[in-house]
Amino acid sequence: MDGDSRIELPTGKVLAERRDGVGWLTFNQPERRNAISVEMWDGIAIAVNAFAADPLVRVVVMQGAGDKAFTAGADISEFEKVRADAAAQEAYRARSAAAGAAFKALDKPLIAMIRGFCMGGGMAMALRADIRIASTDARFGIPAARLGIAYAQEALARLTALTGPSKAKMIMFLARQYPAAEALDLGIVDLVVEPDALAPTVTAMAAEMAGNAPLSIRASKAMIDELAVDPAQRNPERMAALERACFDSDDYKEGRRAFMEKRRPVFVGH
Repeated sequence: MDGDSRIELPTGKVLAERRDGVGWLTFNQPERRNAISVEMWDGIAIAVNAFAADPLVRVVVMQGAGDKAFTAGADISEFEKVRADAAAQEAYRARSAAAGAAFKALDKPLIAMIRGFCMGGGMAMALRADIRIASTDARFGIPAARLGIAYAQEALARLTALTGPSKAKMIMFLARQYPAAEALDLGIVDLVVEPDALAPTVTAMAAEMAGNAPLSIRASKAMIDELAVDPAQRNPERMAALERACFDSDDYKEGRRAFMEKRRPVFVGH
């Protein structure tokens, strides 16, 4: 892998850098439990698009600064100004939509490394990830029913896909907080480790993914996501093209050679 690189963003409340083939996206407002402000949405969109375009980035990890929160969700202190009514909410949604589109277009593995609070919009952010790894001191919840707001439809769809309809309804109707162990049982997270083991576990997993064949991983991510939608909405031609791209790639040749030569393959992504 190539050397480290930092992405210059218009706000210091979002940090983005590449280290050893992994793009690290950090929500950097620890004094507000990494609550996501309007300006942060702009930075997130720029960072994710940059990671997507960088061939040296094989995996993306998102995390919160400090040890108190992944992100506590939207910055409620801004609600009176930027989300005061339905019209203001639409303007806010337009700002955040660019980040949502960037995440949706990202064809590389996305890992959420979660410590501390992961609430509301923070849960929606974590649900965008392909894999969620949490520390034992993490806490999860969606307080929409305590605020009188409707949770975003896409986030509800992701939550329901993970937990099933009845558990998703229980989470939404009760608006409770859940410790990491319960979140694991509910299917919200995939792995729970002690706080001191969180960063080493995620770093090791990301490094292992980064060493595997990018085209193969891209195809797997796309196909699994495709299988999760209604069959009428699937794109079999795109899936077939991704499969052909793997078999026609130099990486497939390298994988075969490495297997025969009993060595670790070196994949380049084409």
